[in-house]
Amino acid sequence: MKLPAFRHSPPSSRKHRGRRSGSDPDGLIQRVEALIGLTLDLYGPEELRREAARRRAAGLIRSARMEERVWGLQKLLLGTANAKTPPRPEDIPGLVDQLEEKVAEKLARRVLERRIEEKVARQLAERQEKHLRELKLELLSQEVGPDNPRTLRKFVELERQNRVHLSRQAWETLRPRSLAEIVGQQAGIQMLLSKLASPFPQHVLIYGPPGVGKTTAARLVLEVAKHLPFTPFGPDAPFVEVDGATLRWDPREVANPLLGSVHDPIYQGARRDLAESAIPEPRPGLVTEAHGGILFIDEIGEMDPLLHAKLLKVLEDKRVTFESVYYDPDDPQVPEYIKKLFVEGAPADFILVGATTREPSEINPALRSRCGEVFFEPLTPAQVAEVVRSAATRLGVRLEPGVSELISRYTGEGRKATQVLADAYGLTLYRQAVAAGLDENAPLPRDVYITVATAEEVLRLSRLTPISTVRPDRPPEVGRVLALGVAGFVGTVVEVEATAYPTREKGSGRIRFNEAAGQMTRDSLFNAASLARRITGLELDDWHIHVNVIGGGRIEGPSAGAAILLAMVSALLGLPVRQDLAITGEVSLHGHIRAVGGIPAKLYGAARAGVKLVLLPGENRPDLPSELPESLEVRCVDNLQDLWRYAFEQEAPEPVRALLGPAA
Repeated sequence: MKLPAFRHSPPSSRKHRGRRSGSDPDGLIQRVEALIGLTLDLYGPEELRREAARRRAAGLIRSARMEERVWGLQKLLLGTANAKTPPRPEDIPGLVDQLEEKVAEKLARRVLERRIEEKVARQLAERQEKHLRELKLELLSQEVGPDNPRTLRKFVELERQNRVHLSRQAWETLRPRSLAEIVGQQAGIQMLLSKLASPFPQHVLIYGPPGVGKTTAARLVLEVAKHLPFTPFGPDAPFVEVDGATLRWDPREVANPLLGSVHDPIYQGARRDLAESAIPEPRPGLVTEAHGGILFIDEIGEMDPLLHAKLLKVLEDKRVTFESVYYDPDDPQVPEYIKKLFVEGAPADFILVGATTREPSEINPALRSRCGEVFFEPLTPAQVAEVVRSAATRLGVRLEPGVSELISRYTGEGRKATQVLADAYGLTLYRQAVAAGLDENAPLPRDVYITVATAEEVLRLSRLTPISTVRPDRPPEVGRVLALGVAGFVGTVVEVEATAYPTREKGSGRIRFNEAAGQMTRDSLFNAASLARRITGLELDDWHIHVNVIGGGRIEGPSAGAAILLAMVSALLGLPVRQDLAITGEVSLHGHIRAVGGIPAKLYGAARAGVKLVLLPGENRPDLPSELPESLEVRCVDNLQDLWRYAFEQEAPEPVRALLGPAA
């Protein structure tokens, strides 16, 4: 039977309406009526009807008897297990109290539930609104992209700027396209090929002056290695180039372009979606970009020492590891590639090629121990002239005889020489354009002729000075000897001169020398003075002797000992010395010529200065390069007799022979 819907009527509409309040001193009737009304509010009419029918309380609640109405409430609110029999009249007050507490509890819970429901509904509405907004933006970006009129204008302007190319570097344009085009470095290239174009390529350090082709050679050797079947380099092996002098890194590892870094969520640069999810993102560096190929670091000697140490670890591990306090391996929101980078690291299996203009002794010893070493030599004047002529051919210009030789006297760098040629080319073009009336529609002249006068003007305006001012074509002179030194990888010719004149008072003689000279060179001076006294038989205390290095040059080490001795003996005895001859070597107190360093650089420096004959210690024979400048003659000497014969062009006197003893 379908029960009628519950309706709550105030007590005045019920059958007991006529009762006087005096018959209900505790207000039980009003309390029960209030409980029925609150119960109706709690359940609602339909729910209360169903619940009352299930618990067999519908008829009881509608009863005119208060006992039955309380019994019906008891079944609804406390459960049928607690209301098997009608309550006794004396139990009704306590039962009403119990029912009121139950209703109050349910009302409080209902209020709390409604508050929570309101919050949930409000958050759901906000999230739905945000989702709809993001969905609209995504759909809009798919239709028109993320740009607006302002960003589109900037994009158009950027594209326009990218189409404008004002200049190309002369050296980049005229850079050799094959190994055969690199001038003067055949030996170094062969060594580089042996180390890189191999089934087991090595890390390499290339030493040499600037502008002689170190970077170009490394790049071209990799191209050769790619096409050899026995090398591990694939056809897509990368060549990643970076300047070690400009590499900077943050000790906090926020930024490390060489090894890579982790973009933590709090740092700018992290992806938006990862930052919002508090997920760190590893960013691999250049070592990973060079994976499977060559990482070329120019001026590797200028790198930060700590960065050197980190690079060494990568060379050993062939991987780069990443760490971050924000990384949670149990976070299900972390993408798989980020997990893989944190767990396994990024691959960094590459071959390191470092180039430097420093001496080997100035390079990190640990790095040197892991690398093969290749030496590129300074260019001779003839080789620089060849570079200039080759560049002129590529530019399609003609050179007046003497232009290439002129440029070669002012620079030993192939890069600098081509820049000077490019400047002369530009100046010639401008003057031809002026002669043609500056017609903007005039075609590029096909016949460009660069004169010596134009090259001289460019050199003068560039404020370049000749590399060497030494004149080896002078006739023999007394007290002037050419010595050989090294500045970096570049050999230099140094003029050592000496004068000697007797003192007015016996024993008041002095020996003077450059204040700027190195301490070891001063020691060489005293050794030379002892030998000069034995050779000449003169009491040097009776002579004022002044030894000078022209230009205030500083000579490090004992290699100027032989030159200083010859200059002093020449001045004391009045013997002229050949001026097309240069000498390097240490002189012992017993008259032997000892080995010195920097032989290849010194030989190239001598050739550049126009020296015809170079005297080297016999102990330096193994240091002679396989290829010598054609204009240079080299003789190895072991003692003062040999030195005397070449320098003074006569046989040594008896004191010199006696100095060496019977064994000589």
